[in-house]
Amino acid sequence: MTLGRRNILLAGAALAAGSMPGQAAAAPAKARKLRMGYLLPAESQLGAGATAMAEEIANRTGGRIQIQQFPDSVLGGEVEMLKGVQLGTIDLAFITGAPLPSVLPEVGIFNIPFLFNSPAHAHTVLDGPIGDSYLKLLSGKDLVALAWGENGLRHLTNSKRPIAAPGDLKGLKLRLPQSPVMLLGFRALGAEANPLPFPQLYGALQAGVFDGQENPIATIRSAKFAQVQKFLTLSGHVYDPAVIVMSSDANDDLSDADRAIILAAAKTGAAASRAFAAAAETTGVATLKQAGMQVLPGIDRAAFSTAMAAATPEFEKLFGRQRIEQIRAAG
Repeated sequence: MTLGRRNILLAGAALAAGSMPGQAAAAPAKARKLRMGYLLPAESQLGAGATAMAEEIANRTGGRIQIQQFPDSVLGGEVEMLKGVQLGTIDLAFITGAPLPSVLPEVGIFNIPFLFNSPAHAHTVLDGPIGDSYLKLLSGKDLVALAWGENGLRHLTNSKRPIAAPGDLKGLKLRLPQSPVMLLGFRALGAEANPLPFPQLYGALQAGVFDGQENPIATIRSAKFAQVQKFLTLSGHVYDPAVIVMSSDANDDLSDADRAIILAAAKTGAAASRAFAAAAETTGVATLKQAGMQVLPGIDRAAFSTAMAAATPEFEKLFGRQRIEQIRAAG
């Protein structure tokens, strides 16, 4: 793919993106500009990571390489952005965990509900040999996987009733991301679970197409779901990573020194996304309470895991019992 094709800017997307944090006001005349898309608003865990990465690159290169940020799915949904990175029409993307199996089915293991018992457990796995092995596998799919960041612990919300026990989910129309693994898990609990791209979610909740959904606290807050959802259960049922990926074409056009800068900056951005998500877990619940949501502080994780046992053989068939147990044991 030629450099010209990769760097064609969609006029509408450029107008929508505007001037984002992390973009230098006055670029050098021959500055290399890399387009980076992500699902959520700029004021989010993904936006915090993208901005930290952009600032690090601008500082280390004196503005010679700059990141142009396209938040709020301006460049498409996450599946579309992944395809764009693979094709080279998008240079960089910060992608949450749920759609990654569309590129690499094996990474769907991280979507298994109750696989991790805490963010620290997940960080141990992702920052170690297991996480590195999946980055390498992703990098064999016409893109370069740079670093594991964070979307956050996913929690349940709905407009119908408090969710405190597995039986409370029966018959609930629940929106899930485009993750076959999460669908398996929640259907085993009796929920009427179906996928829907995130950009369509608020409208679907508002119209009553779905009773509930699940997302990290930072996302629930930034997407203003408190306006269309009454109950929040702090279930933490899935730890959702996010990965910074780069087009192979864009990567190949860089010098070894610049590749090292971008890799280091991606790790800085990944850490910033984790810090933002952690802060949201600490302060965001109070904000949602003030917005009128009723908050259930937690669930009996063992009861939910037991109720989901019908899906376990399928998870083991997909990913292997040994790897699942290896990840669980790391916590």
